[in-house]
Amino acid sequence: MATVLPPPSKRQRREEVERAVTQQDVTPISAADLGSFRTNFVDSDGNQMTDGDIEINFADASEKNISTLLNTLLGRDREDFTPYRFRIHIPGKDIIVDQFPTDLLGLLRKHGVENPFETTLTLSAEPQSVFKVQAVSRLGHRIPGHGQPILACQFSPVTHGRFATGSGDNTARIWDTNTGTPKHTLKGHNGWVLGVSWSPDGERLATCSMDKSVRIWDPEAGKQIGSELKGHAKWVLAMAWQPYHLWRDDTSRIASASKDGTVRIWVVNTGRTEHVLSGHKGSVSCVRWGGTDLIYTGSHDRTVRVWDAVKGTLVHNYTAHAHWINHIALSSDDALRTAYFDHSKEIPATEEAKKAKAKERFEKAAKIQGKVVERFVSASDDFTMYLWDTNSTKPLARLLGHQNKVNHIQFSPDSNFIASCGWDNSIKIWNARDGKFLKSLRGHVGPVYQCAWSADSRLLVTGSKDTTLKVWDVRKGTLAVDLPGHEDEVYCVDWAPNGLLIGSGGKDKAVRTWRN
Repeated sequence: MATVLPPPSKRQRREEVERAVTQQDVTPISAADLGSFRTNFVDSDGNQMTDGDIEINFADASEKNISTLLNTLLGRDREDFTPYRFRIHIPGKDIIVDQFPTDLLGLLRKHGVENPFETTLTLSAEPQSVFKVQAVSRLGHRIPGHGQPILACQFSPVTHGRFATGSGDNTARIWDTNTGTPKHTLKGHNGWVLGVSWSPDGERLATCSMDKSVRIWDPEAGKQIGSELKGHAKWVLAMAWQPYHLWRDDTSRIASASKDGTVRIWVVNTGRTEHVLSGHKGSVSCVRWGGTDLIYTGSHDRTVRVWDAVKGTLVHNYTAHAHWINHIALSSDDALRTAYFDHSKEIPATEEAKKAKAKERFEKAAKIQGKVVERFVSASDDFTMYLWDTNSTKPLARLLGHQNKVNHIQFSPDSNFIASCGWDNSIKIWNARDGKFLKSLRGHVGPVYQCAWSADSRLLVTGSKDTTLKVWDVRKGTLAVDLPGHEDEVYCVDWAPNGLLIGSGGKDKAVRTWRN
């Protein structure tokens, strides 16, 4: 017969409770006794932000606590605190860690720092957006109207809820997203409308079509301005407006890329062709107009070319890709798109002030180590991307990881990240400074056609062949919100510059807007 132990006495139970309490009290004591390290703060250009080294306890070394400490050292009131994210320079090594860890001491030991307590750590502080965009969570409006699939869409840079779409029914439409109603139907094209693009001041809308023409519209009246811009021999595939701070002679210019292998620069007010950029041996699939008056083009001839927009001459010809170029993105895209509009909603009173503010916002977005260096990234059918700097004839980095064609790429508004999406059903996030891979976002079960960043660079929305949109938390690398609602493939998606709305369109012919 087995011996059964007697139950513990009251004294034994009391001693057990006391031991448990003692063990619980040991944990916070040991956590607070991790020791401290010295750090010096530098900005993104490497300039010192504080006087001397600062001592920080490892137990308190969270990104939020360090951000609060830095704001305090800079003498800011709590109401004026700027949120920072930090890049960690590993002492004695050419290694920079972009994601701040939960265990800083463990990270340093992992990288071979033998005595973290006697080492001065350099932290690069990069300011985050002063406002926070909330993830959209529900369908705001479903607006029918187009008779064929929606191929392109874009929000106006002005925060008044205008949303433009281009369709296979030969029309473009402007929608009022505040009321969920159609505002104007823009008729005139004789072929599919392949692209829509708002001017940086929001006062004009350009459309391009398979009918070989570009048309300029007054979005307030819904009427065409002047005659169509004709000259291309084949479909016009893409357009790019001249950045606002570069407008000359009180008029804007627009560049159009065509299947005929050329890019044309048009003076919008007169409809005159100023330059024809010829040299590509295949369709020009994408075009961007940079803030230093350079035009970037990608073609099916596998080359990326950079042109002087004033002279109309070739500056660089990059030949690294092995297949078609599908898309190009600039590090300053967001600042150029929105010109003098920002979260403050304060619009300068004069044209000179507007241009000055637009130029200031561009230079802030493009500045690296105190110099204005506009970078761009190209995506191709060869499964790769390249990060470029126009000051060099060689790529800064080759971005490898996609297992199929890369369809679309976008720099985050703060110019710190690059998002790419493609036919391998995945989205990938990269470091925009050195092109290093950071993480994959997986959840779509079909090719991902387009992506768009929120204005604060914290969230990313993607549209897919699987009929869904998905909103991702980029820092965590997780799905924030799944947005089913389309009845067929989602071809285009855009996030409003004010962060309040997402607009999308696709094969089911209906515009959808999403809000929180």
